[in-house]
Amino acid sequence: MSRIIAVANQKGGVGKTTTAINLSACLAEKNKKVLTLDMDPQGNTTSGLGVDKNQAENTVYELILDESELSECIYPSVMEDLSVIPSNINLSGAEIELIGFENKEYLLKSKLDMIRSDYDYIIIDCPPSLNLLTINAMAAADSVIVPIQCEYYALEGLSQLIHTIDLIKERLNPKLEIEGVVFTMYDARTNLSLQVVENVKENLDKNIYKTIIPRNVRLAEAPSYGMPINMYDSRSAGAEAYRYLAEEVIEKEDENEWL
Repeated sequence: MSRIIAVANQKGGVGKTTTAINLSACLAEKNKKVLTLDMDPQGNTTSGLGVDKNQAENTVYELILDESELSECIYPSVMEDLSVIPSNINLSGAEIELIGFENKEYLLKSKLDMIRSDYDYIIIDCPPSLNLLTINAMAAADSVIVPIQCEYYALEGLSQLIHTIDLIKERLNPKLEIEGVVFTMYDARTNLSLQVVENVKENLDKNIYKTIIPRNVRLAEAPSYGMPINMYDSRSAGAEAYRYLAEEVIEKEDENEWL
């Protein structure tokens, strides 16, 4: 069964792109066929998977504006079984250009519906804002993974994100669910990280992954080499954590029926 998962949080710096890159790579490592779609104009997921965002002629921008065929927008990544639909700064202007488009919330969904059966997983990295690009991603997705940084203001803005997901479920995509919340940048040396985890668990009535992603230097270094963590340093704590997260995501297939 094919699954489309959006990775979203309107707060920047919470490990959203890191999670999109490394969850995709660890799913591919487990012999799943994965397509990663970069909906963030910064294009960090694109470059983090070894695709030159400045050289990519056909990106998600051309795709949703119907200027390129879908097959032209899919690029091989540095890993077998993992492909990328890239993004670059051009995407930042898409929201204005889409004014007046009919069914503009479903532009991405209409494209992905054509190829979703070709992949086990389609992972969408959303921009760090609740804009039309994020709405397109959630309208196309089966579920949303929400990364939360283990810091004092972790819950700030989360209620707004959950409200947005609920609105999209109500008005655009009735099957949309919160796949789960994943804690990132956990520092075992501080009491704060532990307190944040406990606080979120107490206040959030949502699925929370058992896997907690540690604060890890190797995780931070990997994107600058155009590699996911399981290629850059396969034995690092970050690589092991994302492998565990991939296992948890796969296990959900046994618990749920997906279209």
